[in-house]
Parts: sequence; C-alpha cells; structure tokens
Amino acid sequence: MMIAIPDVLDPAALARVRAIVDGGDWADGNRTSGHQSALAKRNRQLPEEGAAAREAGRLILGALSRTPLFIAAALPSRIFPPLFNAYGPGEQFATHVDNAVRIRRFDDFRIRSDLSATLFLSDPDSYDGGELVVEDRFGTQAVKLPAGHMVLYPASSLHHVTPVTRGERVASFFWIQSMVRDDGARTILLDLDTAVQDVAAERGGADRTVISLTGVYHNLLRRWAEV
Repeated sequence: MMIAIPDVLDPAALARVRAIVDGGDWADGNRTSGHQSALAKRNRQLPEEGAAAREAGRLILGALSRTPLFIAAALPSRIFPPLFNAYGPGEQFATHVDNAVRIRRFDDFRIRSDLSATLFLSDPDSYDGGELVVEDRFGTQAVKLPAGHMVLYPASSLHHVTPVTRGERVASFFWIQSMVRDDGARTILLDLDTAVQDVAAERGGADRTVISLTGVYHNLLRRWAEV
C-alpha cells in the first residue's frame, strides 16, 4: 500500500518546523548510512541526536497523533523519531531498500521497519527534480507533494530520490513498526475502516449494519495485530 496523507502539518506548524530545521547544523547525510546507502546517497542531514532534529521531530510526532488517516493506514505500534534531510543541486539518493531494523545509535531505540514515510517540507515549486520514486507490486510511482503533506509506503520497496537540479528539497523521513506486519492485511483493514465510516456517515453510528461491520473490523484487527 502506498498512500498520500495531506495536511499532516498545517501552515503554522510547517513554518515552525522549517524555522527549527533551517537553523540546525546540517552535516553529510552519510553519517547515518549503512554500507549500501553510503554508495547511493548524496545529501545533507540533521544529526539525529541534535537539538534541532529532536525539537522538530517532537512537533511532527504530535501532528501525526492528530492525523486520523495516518493512524488508520499505519496502525502504528512504534515510530522511529523523525529525521531530516536536504538535497541541493546535483544531490540525490540512488535506488536502495531501507534496513529491516532501524536502530537509533545514541540510545539503542529500535524498531522493525514495516512502513517508510516522507513528509515534504519544501514547496514543490521551489525546486526542480527531487521526486521520490517508489517501485513495488503496485508499479513505479514518482511522488512530489506539497509542503506539509506526507507519503506512506512499504519499507520493503525499492526507492530513490531523483537529482535536484534547482533549489533545495527539505523533508522529514522516518519508519513505522505497525501493529499489523503484513501490508496486504493493513490494506484490507484500511479499506474496511473507510467503508465503515462512509456507511456511518449515511446511516448514523447506531445503525445495525455499521455496528456489525465495526465488529468485523475489530475481529480482523484482533486476529492480525501484534501488541
């Protein structure tokens, strides 16, 4: 499943996050790379232990907790604290796959990476190139969203960031360990949740069919969830 989640950050929150990260001490992005990524990555990154990344990351985590579509789609169990990168002219990230387990180096926090997320922090008209290209069972899709919007996709996907040719692409990226490990099962649950909400909007939450479908949703979640 690949899904765009609009308006994770409203304009005020986006401005706040940008003010924090723009004032941070950017470093070579390969400080946090594994062997494969180091061969593919050319960008800059905020040190994950730095004050700027931590403060901006807390704002993003708070915004995610208030975003129903993210919660319904990801069914998050644990979220790796958001990281931040920037691409200028000539910088890119060639095709790679994310590590199955992500470990935060300074305190040993770790998760299984079921889902990857990119939260765009730059206006798409402010830079050329810099598309996130994701390859998976659903085909190949290039993504370049408005600032404040996010894309969620399987961490098992091959993906890359195309070279930036003008301006600067700033984004936050992170990983989610879902309560439901299987991507197909998460997709079924999201489809069912969406259908239940549509029927409830038409008939009201006390409708017998809505109650029955809600029960089916929770029984499937009970069968598949790991908590």
